[in-house]
Amino acid sequence: MKLAYFDAHCDTLSRCLRTGENLWNASGQCSLEKLSRYEPFGQVFAIFADSAKTPDIRETARAQAALFRREKARYAEKMKRAALSVEGGELLGCDPEALDEAQSWGVRAVNVTWNHANKLSGSHAEDSGRGLTDTGRAFVRRARELGIFIDASHLSDRGFFDVAEMGLGPLLASHSNSRAICPHTRNLTDDQFRVIRDSGGFVGINAYRAFVGGDESMEALLRHFDHFLDMDGASCVGLGSDWDGGITGAGDLRGVEDMERLADAMERRGYGAAVIHDIFYGNLSRFLGIA
Repeated sequence: MKLAYFDAHCDTLSRCLRTGENLWNASGQCSLEKLSRYEPFGQVFAIFADSAKTPDIRETARAQAALFRREKARYAEKMKRAALSVEGGELLGCDPEALDEAQSWGVRAVNVTWNHANKLSGSHAEDSGRGLTDTGRAFVRRARELGIFIDASHLSDRGFFDVAEMGLGPLLASHSNSRAICPHTRNLTDDQFRVIRDSGGFVGINAYRAFVGGDESMEALLRHFDHFLDMDGASCVGLGSDWDGGITGAGDLRGVEDMERLADAMERRGYGAAVIHDIFYGNLSRFLGIA
């Protein structure tokens, strides 16, 4: 029986737009061909561009959404569990009304910020003490009205708790690790993890060495899973590997094709088959309502 796989974050769309490749045989860390080694498989594809380097960022976002729709029509069977997210409110002009357009693209989740602070909130890396602005609260509220999940990865700590205090349903951190294990501002504090867990949310573990910390080995990566599982996270922890986001994977993971090695390491560590299945597929499948 093949390993099931469902990952909450990759930047493959932006890479394909840049290289002119298609999603089937893209030469980066994630492609439909590589994902096909798993059964069943799903992937959340993020719309992404760095606003500091992309003057026409909203048109770039639209182009990635159009690419996703074309590829989904072309590879319908392979992409039946594919979903779309937006990595940073600036891709939508930080405009609550633009969320209606994003919903029409099929967007299921939106990050309030990427690494840059914006009109909605401070980020983990810029203006990190600032939380949601009034526009940010309107943005979050409109997203939830449309059924779009709020993704707290990259958000400032204050912004995270501002979103949580709005009490608008399950929270998501699509590609964030444990700050108790690796003290990076991109990672979640234990209190933040508990908030996401108790909201019925989902946390995807990031493979990026910088957010794994330690000796950046497979053992170091597993410590993040261990920590969240020890915090009663078995029903909300999964994968958010960040493939094609300019990362080098911990434990010599080169891309999605190597993730069976992570499952094997979990099995050797004593994780049961049901826990591994939920981490690799079940928890995100249930969160998104995609069987």
